[in-house]
Amino acid sequence: MPASRFSSHYFTPPSDTLHRPCELTVTDGANELTFATDAGVFSRGGLDEGTRILLDAMKPFEPMSGRALDLGCGWGALGITLASRNPALDVTMSDVNPRAVLLTNENIRRNGLSESRARAVESDGLAGVAGMFDWILTNPPIRAGKPTVQRLILEATARMMDAGRLVLVWRKQQGAPSAMKWLGEWFSRVERIDRESGYWVIMCGND
Repeated sequence: MPASRFSSHYFTPPSDTLHRPCELTVTDGANELTFATDAGVFSRGGLDEGTRILLDAMKPFEPMSGRALDLGCGWGALGITLASRNPALDVTMSDVNPRAVLLTNENIRRNGLSESRARAVESDGLAGVAGMFDWILTNPPIRAGKPTVQRLILEATARMMDAGRLVLVWRKQQGAPSAMKWLGEWFSRVERIDRESGYWVIMCGND
């Protein structure tokens, strides 16, 4: 994946990116969800492998409830799928990319979710996100660099409820083992809950 494509998802508005809208379907068990995507957002052509693996890894923890944050939501695949699977879950999705936020809010409506249960906000990290969360989930922007990723994670630690969980998907070849060691400096519990196709799903908490 080109680095410019990755960084545009998380850090730069796509104001100079031509529109290339498309629609796609994500099959989640017996459910089919429909999404609008466009140029200038991460994984425009379909559900990326890391997000798919993260979604699969969450199934043993369902039904989920409380408040969840999809940090760096792109076009909303992770947060919308979790909201659809878990009726008691209130989901906020955030992204620094305004086009991603517009697409996510459109996709919330497309998939019949009410604004009282799911919404997307424009935010660099958690600066524009309100409240505390029981779940914070992210496919972090590894190629943006270690300082940026660590900043996002440290912002997340300050927004977790006492029994909250931070869940990340991280490629082993991009430093998942060392990431687990660093996360251990901030969380009393850090465990790999799944691994597949070179990706690790890491869950962190302090209870």
